[in-house]
Parts: sequence; C-alpha cells; structure tokens
Amino acid sequence: MAQDSDLPKPAAAADKGKGKAVDDIKDDKAVADGKKEDDKKDAAEEELNEEDQQLKSELDMMVERLTESDSSLYKSALEMMKSAIKTSTSSMTAVPKPLKFLRPHYETLTKLYDEWPSDDNKVSLADVLSVIGMTFSDEDRQDTLKYRLLAPTTDIGSWGHEYVRHLALEIGEVYSKRITADEPTKDLVDLALILVPLFIKSNQEADAVDLMSELEIIEEISKFVDENSYPRVCLYMVTMVNLLTYPDNETFLRVAHDIYITHKQFTQAVILAIRLHDIDLLQEDFDKAEDPILKRQLAFLISRQKIVMPMVEDGEGDDQELFECLHNIKLSGYFKGLGKELNILDPKSTEDIYKSHLESSRVAGMTNLDSARHNLAAAFVNAFVNAGFGNDKMMLVDSQKEAWVWKTKGEGMMSTVASLGTLLMWDIENGLDSVDRYTYASEPEITAGSMLAIGIMNSGVRLESEPTIALLGDADKLHHENPLVRTGCLMGLGLAYAGSNKEDVIDLIMPMIVDSKEDMQISAMAALACGLIAIGTSHPEVSEAIVTTLMDEERKNQLTDKWTRFLALGLGLLFFGRQEEVDVILETLKAVDHPMSKPTAVLAEICAWAGTGAVLKIQELLHICNEHQEESDDKKGDELLQAYAVLGIALVSMGEDIGQEMVLRQFGHLMHYGEPNIRKAVPLAMGLISPSNPQMKVYDTLSRYSHDNDPEVAINAIFAMGMLGAGTNNARLAQLLRQLASYYHRDQDALFMVRIAQGLLHMGKGTLSLNPFHSDRQVLSPVSTAGLLTTIIAMLDPKDFIASNSHYLLYFLVPAMHPRFLVTVDEDLNPLKVNVRVGQAVDVVGQAGRPKTITGWQTQSTPVVLSYGDRAELEDEEYISLNSTLLEGVVILRKNPEWQAEQ
Repeated sequence: MAQDSDLPKPAAAADKGKGKAVDDIKDDKAVADGKKEDDKKDAAEEELNEEDQQLKSELDMMVERLTESDSSLYKSALEMMKSAIKTSTSSMTAVPKPLKFLRPHYETLTKLYDEWPSDDNKVSLADVLSVIGMTFSDEDRQDTLKYRLLAPTTDIGSWGHEYVRHLALEIGEVYSKRITADEPTKDLVDLALILVPLFIKSNQEADAVDLMSELEIIEEISKFVDENSYPRVCLYMVTMVNLLTYPDNETFLRVAHDIYITHKQFTQAVILAIRLHDIDLLQEDFDKAEDPILKRQLAFLISRQKIVMPMVEDGEGDDQELFECLHNIKLSGYFKGLGKELNILDPKSTEDIYKSHLESSRVAGMTNLDSARHNLAAAFVNAFVNAGFGNDKMMLVDSQKEAWVWKTKGEGMMSTVASLGTLLMWDIENGLDSVDRYTYASEPEITAGSMLAIGIMNSGVRLESEPTIALLGDADKLHHENPLVRTGCLMGLGLAYAGSNKEDVIDLIMPMIVDSKEDMQISAMAALACGLIAIGTSHPEVSEAIVTTLMDEERKNQLTDKWTRFLALGLGLLFFGRQEEVDVILETLKAVDHPMSKPTAVLAEICAWAGTGAVLKIQELLHICNEHQEESDDKKGDELLQAYAVLGIALVSMGEDIGQEMVLRQFGHLMHYGEPNIRKAVPLAMGLISPSNPQMKVYDTLSRYSHDNDPEVAINAIFAMGMLGAGTNNARLAQLLRQLASYYHRDQDALFMVRIAQGLLHMGKGTLSLNPFHSDRQVLSPVSTAGLLTTIIAMLDPKDFIASNSHYLLYFLVPAMHPRFLVTVDEDLNPLKVNVRVGQAVDVVGQAGRPKTITGWQTQSTPVVLSYGDRAELEDEEYISLNSTLLEGVVILRKNPEWQAEQ
C-alpha cells in the first residue's frame, strides 16, 4: 500500500496540484450531478476498458460483501477498498477511478454505517465514507468532516494532501456555523491540531496558518514549527497582518515575534516589537541578545525608528560604541561616505537645480519677482539640495557668510538662518560652531532662525552632553519677548527630541500650552512639540493640558485662530498608532462646545489608525467627505473637518498596496464632486500616500491639478509633486516642474512653491528619502509620518502659512528626511566594501522552495542608494549579515568562518 500516495494523483504531483483535485471533483459533477440514475446511465454508456471494468467489478463486489450478513468479511473488504483508493493513479484533471465507481454506492454505505454496531469495522467504514464524501463537496453537506469526526483515530495523512485540504475547508465552514449557533467546537479544534503538522510537513504552511486563524487558535502554532519551517510560517503571518483587524493583527505579530525569539532571530523580533509599539518588549529583546556586535546591529534598527531606550550599562568601552549606534551619532559620517563614493560631495548651486536656460519663457526667473522672496526660495532649495553634506555655495562660504541672510527680510531671515541646520544635519560638532555666531544677533528673526537650526541639526541625534536642551531650553530664549524666537525654540525642541519621550523637555514646554496669556501660535507650537516628543505614548499629562486649553472659556475666542490646528495635531500625535485607545479622548472632545472640537476628533482618530489600512475607518472618512456643508458661523471648523478626512484616507491606507490603489481612484471622484476645501486637500493626500515614490499615474494627475483654476489647489499640487519625487532626481518630474516655472513666472506664490518642489526633488542630491516606511517597507516610522503630516496640515491653507510668512513650517519635513542607503560595516563599525545585488523586491510569501527575492538585479559595491521598492542581497557568502536577510540602512557584516575553508 503506498502510504502517502495522493488521492487523485501520485504524491510527486501533489505539491504542484494545489487545490486541483477538489475543483476537479466539482468539474466532474457536470457529468454526474448527484442523481443515481444518471450515474448508472453514464456508467452503462461509457465504454470502460478492460482494466477499469475489472476495478469496477472488484469494488462492486466489495460493497456487496459489506451488505452481506457475514461480518467476518467486512474487515478484508474495507482494507481492499482503502487500498484501491490509496494506490489509484489518475491524471490531474480527473476524479480517481475508485471514487468514481464508489460514488453510486454512497447512499448504500451510509445506510450500512447507521445499521452496524459500534466496533472497529464501523470506524473503518467511516474512514472510507469520509473520503468518498469529498465528491459531494458542493451540496452543502460536510460529510467528509462528519465521518472524519466519527473515525478520528485513523491515519489522516495517508489519504494525501488534497483530502487534508478539503477537510480543513469543511472544518472552517462548520466552525463558523457552530460559533454563530453558540455550540461547542472542541472536537473541531482537536481535529485541526492533527491537520496542522501534516500541512507544515508538506510545505503548506499558509494552509496551516489560515486554519488556525479561522479557529482562533493561532497562539498554538509555535508548538508545530521547527528550524526549517519557522521562517515561512512567520513570513506568511507577518504579511497577513495588514489584512487583519484589531486585535487579531497584534496577536499575529506577537506570536510571530515569540517564534523569532525562540529561534534566536533577534533582528526580525526587534522589527516586530517596533511594529507593536511595545517599548518594554523591545528592551527585553535587546537585553536577551548577548553578542555585543549583534546589539550594535539592533541599535541601528532602533535608532532608525528614532526610539530612545534606557542605556544598557555593559562596561565603558562597549557602552560608548553602543551609545553612538543607538543615537545616530555615526549617521553623518556614513552619509558623507556615501557622497564621497558617489562623487557628489561638491555643493550644487540653485541654478544647477532650476536650469533656467531650459525654461521655455525668456522672462522666467528674471522679472516680476520680489527679490527677497526669490532669495528666500533659493535658501530653501539650497538647504534641501545640499542637506546633510555640510557644504554649499551660499551659507557656509567665508566671504559671504552672512551675506545671503541680508538678501531676505523679516521672517525670511529666520528661514534662511534655519537652513544652516539642514545643511549640517546630524553633524552636531561642526554644526554648533557654524550657527553660534547667529545666536547673538540683534535681529530677533536671526536669533529665532539659529534656534530652529540647532533643533534641525539635532533631529534624531543625541549627544551625551545634550547641548540642544541647554541652548533651546534656556529661559531667556524659550520665554523671549519676541514670539518668533519662542516659536523657533519650541519647533527646535520638537524636531530635536521627536520620538524620545524625554520627560524633562516635556516638563519645560508643557506650561506654555495652558498659559492663557500666550498667543495661540505659541500654545499650539508648544502642544505640537510635546506631541512630537511623546508621539504614540498617549501621554496623560500632555493630553490633559491640550484638552484643558480647548475647554478654557477664556480662550474660546482664540480657538478660531488659524494656529489652533497645530494644538489639535499635538493631541492627535500623542495617540499615533494607538488604534482603540483614542476612544477615550474622542468621548472627551464631545464635551467641548466649539466648532473646532469635531475636526480635532477626526485628526486624533486618523493619527490613531495611521498606516493600518483599516477599511471601516476609510469608509467613515469618505462619509464625512460626502456631507454637504451649509454656510454657517462655524464654517472654518467644517472646512477643516472635511480636509482632515481626506488626509486621513491617505494616512490610514498608506501602509497597504491594494488599499492605496483603491484610494487613488476615490481621490479622482472627490476632485470632481468635492467642495473647494476637499479639492485643496486631495493633491496633498496624494503626496502623502507615496512620498519619494514617483508613480507615473500619480504625478500625471498632479500635473493636471497644478494648472487648476483654484490657485490654492494648484499650489498644493505643485508641493505634492515635490513630495512625490523627494530625493529621487526623477527626470520626468524635473521637466514638469521647469514647465510650471515658466507657466507661473508672474505668480509669486505659485513660483515660490515650484522652487520648493524643485529643491525637494533633488533633496540630498538624490540620496535622501521622505518615505516613512523602512526595513523592507514593513515598519512605519511615527516620527517621519508626523513630520509629513504637520507640513501638509500647514499646506491646507497655503496662503495663510507657507506661501505667506510662516514658511519656516516647511522644516517639519526634516524628521522624515533619511538617507536611502545601504552601508555595510565591519564589526568595528568601519565601512566595508562588498558586492551586493540590487533589484526590485519580489513577494515570495507562500511560494514553494527557495524562490529569488529580487528580480532585474545589478551588482554594485557598497555603499549603494536604494530606490523605493528595491531590495539588496549579498553577492556571495564570504560575509554573514547580522541584520538577517534585510540589507538596508547600516548593516554589520561578520566574516563567514566556513568561507575560508571552501577557498
């Protein structure tokens, strides 16, 4: 007897035949649709060859034996019947012959089963009936399962894969019926736990996970996986998370995390702990890793997410290296190393970016321009293009060190001085020296700019001496008589400590939120800074302070101020990614009797569900967009409500590809039929959904919107084009922006925005990204997303903020700016050149064997720049990556001891 022969075909073909046989049984029903008369007629008409005729006669005889009264014949007849079914070999497109010939006798055999006394023969008959029951699969009778439960002790695996899959299908169907009817399900669960090892043994991990997920016993799966099967099981589970609802998504992540820890896969476990927003679990994983070099690799992963962890005291020498990895101190060096390798260290001028000689209009860039405004745009472009390289031709040149600042005026001076922070990003040692001279200037705008510059250059980087808090937290500066200086300090602290949850900085800023003597601008910026610092922690004191300000009777008139939106955003950021936990705040906001309470609630809700792809939330937000707003006193609140809903649709769906496709189509409808406030938000939402990922279908649409009759829609579309191409040097986008520069050469605001977009497109000379997803696009960085969201919320009314005097809000993009590189280093963290293959990532979830994970690859030597959707792998096995299979960011390589032996 062939023990593991497949039911409808030989075992070798079984793995290829995924699901074939069940479908084929259904197909075969076209010939025999369940009526016994037809079966007999068909059998008579069909010319059977001699072999088939003999098999049919034998099976008929076996059935006849079972109907006789001599029970001593039953056992041998049943064994022969089983043997005939198990050893049958037939083509993949046909039902196995024995089942075909036994099908007409099914009713006879079921009657016999009911009549027989309980003994081994009855169990054996149930075993056979369970298999023949597969041929009745679509008649809403779960006979395969019914008889399997009556014969649980027999060897299920010997009937082959297709039978096991069919049984799993019926278990799922019956389980949901029983749950609805509130009936016990223990027998189903016990049976499922017999099937799971069979699935895993035959490389059908996906089926095992699906079955356990359906029966809500996924926590049990860790008992069934071993070192060979766990990578495939975990990969499938983690990929499923985007399609699950809360709390199942968290359960899946936790189970996969525990399996990774059991098998000592710390880097994957840490990534899942980050996705769970669980700092305690992260600390636990970090402490469990005993290898000091592995700890450094984990530190790089944690610092990429801008999570600040309590330091681990391991001894002085180690500590310093680990501290530097955990706090991004080496980031500037690695980034400049990439620039040197790519030969792009020479600074670029604004003309290199504008390429005015290619603009079709002769007057472009020369006339009708407020020159201070033109110079301000140049300062931003220069800041974005040369970001992080620490040299340029405008701000850091000895002969004109201060000259460019004097070419701008008013708040323009603040933004121009602040651009130094972007040029010297992550390089605090050199940065503080360069900015120092501006901190003593008599003009408050220049002082404010220097405060902001200090915050920008410290974004995501921490020195033990904490110079940022000393400089920006200084009472003279933080409570300066000029509101711009106060704003510069608050923004700087928010950017420098984003994601750190640093209590002493929060304590410093929090009183400014509730102080009713402060302008709304200052209170809102203080709330936003606290929201950035304590992002995703649902910090009780800060949320209480913000809600108190919203309820404060004395400040009721101030709530209509344009800056109030940032107060609301600060509240939303506290609950970033917390999903259900935001409900408490939503209830509290219902008590606030002011038009701003509804938009604030929507903002808090979209932050809580950001990146989850939750379909129900997207539907709720679409409903808000569909409501027609009447003219009323609280118009501003309603306008913002719908605008936030549009941004929310992008924010919630940004983590999931299919959701993105569907949402982009919805934006088209909103653009056609929406009110002006909705139309202003749509281009921004399109920019938010794929930052630094220039998809042709998106930028073509934005290019159309950039010529819209409504100037604010056009300005926002231009900005969104900049976001879409940020740091990619996309040639098609560059051409579209040059055409827009000619088209808008007489429109100051639009031209200013075209320049900003051009600066963003060439950000970091094409080495930086604004995309908040990293680690193979698995992890969403809350800090990066918050930076993008803040800038976009300011852009909802461009004429009030960025196209007016508050252009310094553009620097909120800084936390989202990160090198899109792969740098390989040795165990001492020195750069190490190796060959890697870089290509488009391929989804290998659930595929058999060891499929290739990249396609269309090219071999390059590190460091390399990775585009959106790229994946890298080592060319040979000379080194082992401590970052498991993930090659992205800074990766530590260890010499493979077996490699030398091979040589």
